[in-house]
Amino acid sequence: MSPRETWVNVQLAHTFMRHARPTLHAAVLVIVVVVATLYRHVEPWDLWVWTLAAGSVTMLRYIILHAYRKRLAEADGVALREFMSLHGWAWPLSAVVWGSLMFVVYRRAPVEEQFVCMLILSAIAATAVSSSPPCLRTFSAYCNGLGASVLAALLWRMDLQGGVPSVLDTGAEMMVVLVFLWVAHVTGRRMYRALRVSLELQFDRQQLIKALEDRKRAVADAEAVRTRFIASAAHELRRPVHALGLYADWLTREPEFAVQIARKIGDSTRTIDELFESLFSLAGLDPASLNVQLQPVDLAALIHTLAEEHMSLAREKSLRLRTRAGAGRALSDPVLLARLVGSLLSNALRNTHDGGVLLAARQRQGRWRIELWDTGTGIAHERQQTFVQGIPQQGTAEGFGLELAGIYRLSQALGHPVGMAARQGGGSVFWVELARYEGDGSGVA
Repeated sequence: MSPRETWVNVQLAHTFMRHARPTLHAAVLVIVVVVATLYRHVEPWDLWVWTLAAGSVTMLRYIILHAYRKRLAEADGVALREFMSLHGWAWPLSAVVWGSLMFVVYRRAPVEEQFVCMLILSAIAATAVSSSPPCLRTFSAYCNGLGASVLAALLWRMDLQGGVPSVLDTGAEMMVVLVFLWVAHVTGRRMYRALRVSLELQFDRQQLIKALEDRKRAVADAEAVRTRFIASAAHELRRPVHALGLYADWLTREPEFAVQIARKIGDSTRTIDELFESLFSLAGLDPASLNVQLQPVDLAALIHTLAEEHMSLAREKSLRLRTRAGAGRALSDPVLLARLVGSLLSNALRNTHDGGVLLAARQRQGRWRIELWDTGTGIAHERQQTFVQGIPQQGTAEGFGLELAGIYRLSQALGHPVGMAARQGGGSVFWVELARYEGDGSGVA
């Protein structure tokens, strides 16, 4: 059953139960009117038996309504369906009891009282038509129960000794009852379908509003991310550009330090180039446009290849770059995975000034985990919180903002969760989780 159909059925059940109390109050009043009208014109025993039956079934429906209002007035789904299925028989039973009134009055009370009782039963049928039944099956059972008991009373009281005219009169009355029931069925079904269509349109409207709100929220989130990204990029670029201005002033005032200043200008220029390269790289890392091709990836080979590519940077900073990788394969895109882990490794090397970096691949709980341990200055708690958001709230002193955005997008595209934690005593650890490749083309979550 679709969510739309489930919601409509729940609303139909709630509407029916919420309208039940006025109907029950009216039923109590009608019982009193019937007794007051008939007690002098029919057999007292028959009238009191019917009154007891009608009062009992009305009280039973009051009890069911009380249970609904106490426990299920705001319920939806399975609990409400089970409740309606469990107690749905009470509604058709009350119809049978009301229809059995004809056993008391037909051909036993004056014509005026019989006419009044027929009007009452007609009003009860009309109420059933307009009372928003929870389902067509329940409505049909109610109408059929009411009609069957009335027809049974007509047949029971048929005066066969009265000859053909009496039989024809009873047959005509039965035909009127059948026509009335047919009209009630047709009208009730049309009203039920109209109510159902109205509820379906209401559900569609709510879903459309929700989709628009979600879209609006997504646009607002995207705008916030864009704003944070621009602020991060501006912060990242401001430092080396500002340094270039300072070095230029220094060179103007003290040209004898040209050699030292030229080296620093070169470093700042290289930093700017790296930042622009990160910007251009990030522009092409839209997860929706990346062509991810999952295949088995030899992790040991990947680890050793990345270590060789970054060994020169480690030696330049006098850092130890160690690797540790067990034999095994993971399910990933080898090019994008190398780009993701390479970004983490280059960041670790840039922000580590003493000690070294460990690049390892380990199995944890049936999955592969690529880990990067460094002995850098560590990352503050607030920086750790922004890491999982993809774009930091502002640039970082370590220059990690733009690269963080690229790492996050690659992680989203590959479906590999990325995490981090600060190490006690200094340093940090980053990790990438991957599904293990079992050899049959399936990853194990």
